[in-house]
Amino acid sequence: MELQMSHAWERRAPDWKAAAVAGFAAGAVLMVLELLWEATMGPAGPWRIPHLVAALVLGPDILKPAILPFDLGVVTIALVVHYVIGIAFGLALGALIAGFHYETSLGVIQAIGAIFGFAMYLFNFHAMSQVFPWFAELRGWGTLVAQLAFGVIAAVLYWKLARTSDAGS
Repeated sequence: MELQMSHAWERRAPDWKAAAVAGFAAGAVLMVLELLWEATMGPAGPWRIPHLVAALVLGPDILKPAILPFDLGVVTIALVVHYVIGIAFGLALGALIAGFHYETSLGVIQAIGAIFGFAMYLFNFHAMSQVFPWFAELRGWGTLVAQLAFGVIAAVLYWKLARTSDAGS
């Protein structure tokens, strides 16, 4: 039995529906983790992260109060933005998995998901904080673990849901 250690890129369409569902579902888990983390550890209250996310659309002025109250409009915008971003990352991960044929085993999928989650953390909280500086305050272990969880959950869900024919969808 020969173990193939490298995967070459092959133009192959992912199962886009499975990738979108995986990103949406992993985004929901990430959102719950973030809310729990902020509710228990965050000094600014549990609604800080929805305000930070909604500020992508509404601007940083919504972040002025030290303790941010529940605001249905802000939370609604944050949910929409969060899910759109989750679906986009799910689609990117699905394309990566399909293109490199990483769907060989659960262990490979989990490793790819963790690497993807780490790359998301670097992109979201280091690169994008150059444009949206308020995201720099979220850098840390809690956020990193949540991004790793997103990547692993999205990858495993994609692996379970995707149709594996080479024809794609």
